[in-house]
Amino acid sequence: MNETQLSELICTRLSHDLIGNIGAVANAVELLEEGDLDFLDDIKSILNFSSKTLSARMKFFRMAFGLTNANLDDVNMVNKTIQDYVATLGNKNFPIEVCFEAYSTKYSRIVMLLVMILADMFIKGGKILVKEQNCKLFVNNSDVSTISPQKYKSILAVLSGEEEEYLAQFAPIFYLRKLVEKSDMVLHLSENGNFVLELM
Repeated sequence: MNETQLSELICTRLSHDLIGNIGAVANAVELLEEGDLDFLDDIKSILNFSSKTLSARMKFFRMAFGLTNANLDDVNMVNKTIQDYVATLGNKNFPIEVCFEAYSTKYSRIVMLLVMILADMFIKGGKILVKEQNCKLFVNNSDVSTISPQKYKSILAVLSGEEEEYLAQFAPIFYLRKLVEKSDMVLHLSENGNFVLELM
């Protein structure tokens, strides 16, 4: 995959993840313009929810896929951005939790991408643990029963290079592969759906 193809995939994936809430905002504005105050509470709720979702996702995407910036060197900022992002995913009755232990900020972008990829596997929420230990970075799903076997199989195939179908849903994986290839790291995905980033 060349850089142009990767850019196209990333742009398509991010647009897909934003368009639903942008459409909701547009619909709410249209209702306001019609001047029907019977729906005012609903309009406020839609605008509040959608604006928070768009803000959280845009900030996450800016840090995960954009140019390197000072926010990536701030562990608290990275953690909060990840927490705000995963809060926009899935069903509120089945939330995604992310727990952090100490890790070096040089892995911030990779941690964000790994969390994004693992969150894509969840069926009904789940818990992710991020920790660094013995020169290895672990991004683990605490309960394998919460992930989709089909999604796991597809992600593993793309991550390992066995499957090169250029789908936008796999954009974070292709980008992660590029970052790892340019580093002194090796990435493994275990049979139970956990990521292990090993420093060489």
